[in-house]
Amino acid sequence: MGSREGGGEEEKGGKVEGWLYLFRYKRFGLHYPRKRYFVLDRHRNALDCFRDVPDDEVQVPVRSANIDSCIRVNDNGRENIMGNVFFLFTLHNTSNDRKLKLGTRSSEEAAKWINTLMEAKFKECAMEEPNVAIFSKRRCTSLRLCRSSLAHSADWNFFSSSQRDRIISDVIEPSPWTIFGCDNGLRLFKEGRKGNLYSKHHDNNSPIMAVGVVGASPEAIFHEVISLGPSRSEWDCCFDQATIIEHLDGHTDIIHVKFRIDWLPRGMKPRDVLIRRFWRREEDGTYVILFHSVYHQKCQPYKGCKRAYFKGGGYVITPINQGKESVVKHMLAIDWKLWVPRLFTSAREHITIRMLERVAALREMFRAQQGQYPGADVRFSLREEAGLDLQLPVQKGIQEHTEGSWKSDAGAVGMNGSFLEANDTDDEFFDFLDESEYEQQEDMWTSYSPSQNLYQARWSPAAALMKRLHGLAVQTRSCIGETSLSDDAPSCSYGSTLLKDSSFSLASTWASADPSTFLIRGITYLRDRKKIAASGTLMELVAADWLKSDKREDDLSGRSGGIVQKHVAQFSNEFFFVVNFQIPGSTTYSLALYYMMNMPVENIPLLKRFVRGDDAYRNSRFKLIPHVAEGSWIVKQSVGKKACLIGRALEVKYFHGTNYLEVDIDIGSSTVAKGVTSLVLGCLTNLVIEMAFLIQGNSDEELPEFLLGTCRLNHLDPSKAVSFRSH
Repeated sequence: MGSREGGGEEEKGGKVEGWLYLFRYKRFGLHYPRKRYFVLDRHRNALDCFRDVPDDEVQVPVRSANIDSCIRVNDNGRENIMGNVFFLFTLHNTSNDRKLKLGTRSSEEAAKWINTLMEAKFKECAMEEPNVAIFSKRRCTSLRLCRSSLAHSADWNFFSSSQRDRIISDVIEPSPWTIFGCDNGLRLFKEGRKGNLYSKHHDNNSPIMAVGVVGASPEAIFHEVISLGPSRSEWDCCFDQATIIEHLDGHTDIIHVKFRIDWLPRGMKPRDVLIRRFWRREEDGTYVILFHSVYHQKCQPYKGCKRAYFKGGGYVITPINQGKESVVKHMLAIDWKLWVPRLFTSAREHITIRMLERVAALREMFRAQQGQYPGADVRFSLREEAGLDLQLPVQKGIQEHTEGSWKSDAGAVGMNGSFLEANDTDDEFFDFLDESEYEQQEDMWTSYSPSQNLYQARWSPAAALMKRLHGLAVQTRSCIGETSLSDDAPSCSYGSTLLKDSSFSLASTWASADPSTFLIRGITYLRDRKKIAASGTLMELVAADWLKSDKREDDLSGRSGGIVQKHVAQFSNEFFFVVNFQIPGSTTYSLALYYMMNMPVENIPLLKRFVRGDDAYRNSRFKLIPHVAEGSWIVKQSVGKKACLIGRALEVKYFHGTNYLEVDIDIGSSTVAKGVTSLVLGCLTNLVIEMAFLIQGNSDEELPEFLLGTCRLNHLDPSKAVSFRSH
């Protein structure tokens, strides 16, 4: 996993250890890093911090923290700090709101540490017997572990990298792509008409995808593709120059790109494009980079350029051959804004295919550099981009910080406090630097200017998009409710605001999805890792809500006038399981799905443990399988088709009443989820989304798994969400 001196992660005798960067705030809210050696002891589930590599087992750490059910891990993505690129993650103690911000220079190292810390946390949860006492109806303590949506188990044994699920998809779906040629060792595909967002202009701007094998690790390819520095000229024949207009978060930014003119057809004006770029890393080491055109008032086309429109595009970089090679998929759907488009179909496809040939150029570049990657070249590309991330030229004085330049702080701190006992809000986990240490840190960053890193507060992508949607919302009454958020709005009849349409022909409706579309763990899964198609569901989807409010709305099931409380008043024996997706922004949208069953919960042991267990147990078991049945490639890639443990990816609150359990999921609680949400909301009316919910089985007694329920959402329209007054 890396050497003790190389900043990597090393597993030794039940311990995981390596160098990490700590980040604290200077004046004016600026970050600066401090290098420390961390040891995660798996036997006692403790994370220890040392100023240097410990000489023996009895050396006292500077700080120590227990990894328990109160700890969650947030993936903060990629940030440029003081002219250097870091991959950051945060440890957050939900019991006292203390936070510890850590980082590495490698995305792979950051992912390994995040996974290792979450494994330790879920090991602690797995050892605890679930609390089977019946809860009163109340707001339960939440637990968040924000990470990529590809977690698979709460059982400690399942987290072994050699045992992780390698299945590509948990959804049975025919491929919409058809091969139409092969060029320079790349297979070329076009997307079919069925389920194609661009079907109205299929002949003009069809999405095209190139697939090839590159002899390098996914991380090395990711760094090359994401970099905008001079090294890009070694493989990107289309790229001329680029500027990062706005850095939205660690996974999302807005980029202005100008293309070279020499590869375009003769007589064609230069082209530029303004794109929103989003990336994420999945559990199996796959990198997904997605982009599409946006408008930004601060960025106009370059002089003499005509702006092209990217309907969608991106890369999917998947490891093969134990990570030594990668399958690279590169998709583009572009409107080049040619004169009389229908007369230039062949020219348009030719230009797009020329861009897709960059995959072959990447392959040849890495082939020529065999034996040199990954290493200094990866770090060099990161350093090249450092200036571009701040929209400033790279300063010649910036040099790569080697391990020797990060000298250990002299002396030792004479206390063995807990991370979680620090009192200062700005320095939540750490002691303050003494004067000599502060001067040393300043000398490390001689090329740094404070003005380079002053970022103004901005709207999140989801919040900005929601604000625009709210401003464009229809002001008249819809067929199913009010669209105003005024105090005069009548109270909702919860469970009846979204209509059912089993024919799938009406917009803004719901229906049950076919269970056989989804794959679940079979009875022999623990031995052969095989999944089977689901044959049915335990519960029936009986109602749905599509609501909007000026704040987050929790515990819809406990409110009077709704379908759940009506059954309570009638002394019925039905049990309701409710999933409430909450999409935050200037207007908060709630999608609530109501599932019902007639048999007692006690008849199903796994469901009984889930309903009456604690939040840590529920978060380790509750799974969602998403599926975009109709939509563009970029949306399908952003959502994915893998089962995910919701409690590891997002903030979840549970509400337990007499006849129901409600799961409230905050979609905006993760940086990765924010990027996915903003993509989905932008074209929600063009999508058909299917979902399945289940409780993960971790033992032979709990297998085969069973679906709690499914749903199919047809072309939801944000303007038709029903407003209601808070009770």
